[in-house]
Amino acid sequence: MHYLSTLNGKKWRLIIVLLLLCILPQIDLQADISNKYLELAAKIGKEYGPRAEKRILAWRHLVDRSKKLPIVRKLEVVNNFFNQLPFVSDLKHWGKEDYWATPIEFLATDGGDCEDFTIAKYFTLRELGVPDDKLRLVYVKSLTLNQHHMVLAYYHTPTSIPVILDNLDKELKPASKRPDLKPIYSFNARNLWLSKEKGRGILVGGSSRLSLWKDLNNRFAKYNN
Repeated sequence: MHYLSTLNGKKWRLIIVLLLLCILPQIDLQADISNKYLELAAKIGKEYGPRAEKRILAWRHLVDRSKKLPIVRKLEVVNNFFNQLPFVSDLKHWGKEDYWATPIEFLATDGGDCEDFTIAKYFTLRELGVPDDKLRLVYVKSLTLNQHHMVLAYYHTPTSIPVILDNLDKELKPASKRPDLKPIYSFNARNLWLSKEKGRGILVGGSSRLSLWKDLNNRFAKYNN
């Protein structure tokens, strides 16, 4: 067996991170990035260190260079970019049972839990021009892990089977290929749905009913002013 095929996930992540740290200094990450985000990255760097600043700049570089990509490629690059970050539980990371981080908090602190991965992908794809009605943050039960989990779903059409972006199974797959996930509820910027056995769920109101979502959006808005 080839040596590379024996490497586990943690070793692969370490290799990717080391390669990025070697390559990033040679790339002009500040090219095409607005002054607002250059200032934000510098501020994050002072608080969390130079690697945190590079993560913010790499994110903005990805956004600026991905706007003209086809939808499928946008899904791929955004999913792959954020899935490089490590999983860290909210209790360990924030000292709280449940905390939904903004993409900036997620990148600055180098990690988060499933909600943070999903939220960062959602906001980034929205910025890349993916319509809100094609995206849903889906709260599910992972039958494999026997615990709650969150993923991002992309619907090509209102009645199509969605594509799932996940930090556990990192490959983009249609929901029909993810029998390990049992949907509970889903939401986007405006609406909240309770899941049902088939279809997209039952509309039960606005997503502002979710206090964690409302608090997250208030914090994220401060970065965009």
